[in-house]
Amino acid sequence: MSLIKILDLHKDYINEEVITSVLHGLNFEIQKGEFVAIMGPSGSGKSTLMHILGLLDRPTAGTYELDGQDITKLSDDKLAELRNHRLGFVFQSFNLLPRTSVLENVKLPLFYSHVPAKDHDRRAKEALAAVGLSHRLDYLSNQLSGGEKQRVAIARALVTEPDIIFADEPTGNLDSKSGGQVMGILQKLNSEMHQHTIILVTHETYTAEYAERIIRLKDGEIIGDEKVKNRKRAEDGLVK
Repeated sequence: MSLIKILDLHKDYINEEVITSVLHGLNFEIQKGEFVAIMGPSGSGKSTLMHILGLLDRPTAGTYELDGQDITKLSDDKLAELRNHRLGFVFQSFNLLPRTSVLENVKLPLFYSHVPAKDHDRRAKEALAAVGLSHRLDYLSNQLSGGEKQRVAIARALVTEPDIIFADEPTGNLDSKSGGQVMGILQKLNSEMHQHTIILVTHETYTAEYAERIIRLKDGEIIGDEKVKNRKRAEDGLVK
């Protein structure tokens, strides 16, 4: 059974009786443990699709099955529970609290989880070790470089041990070296460490080629879905 199954998915937005169609009958599946990039230019519908897959928005029509469960039939409270316990998010703008320590930033999702408080520090330290930032626990997030901030954001996404990590343009605010490090960490989390399913949203071919498969969108339709032939690999020793 597929982890994610999308059938004839549509998304429309209505503003003052004007209907704008964004997604037009998408069909695809994602297996547990895959690293998939959703790629397309601005306006292609990739961010809208990510919001639906991440349970942040609902489709107008069609079916979204997560582990065989049709999530379009669930209440908002049930969707929030699934999102908090099964999904992790990494955004282009990091979304860290600026005058708060790295450790406290990473612990934040645990306050909304079922993880006992006595385990919060341990979980956060393990997540930071996974992204090579054990030496930055007590730093304030505004004392970090852009690449380090994104690695903290990845640790924060990891701390609840989610099934799926969504990464929305995670290298958009980084230089090429830091961007490569961040993509290397995501790749290692997928292939070597925890077998997390990674869903990456990007407009950059270079970034998408760290994934093993690319779904290409244009004008709200899938125009390509193929394995990456010359997949970029994380540098050896990238995560200490």
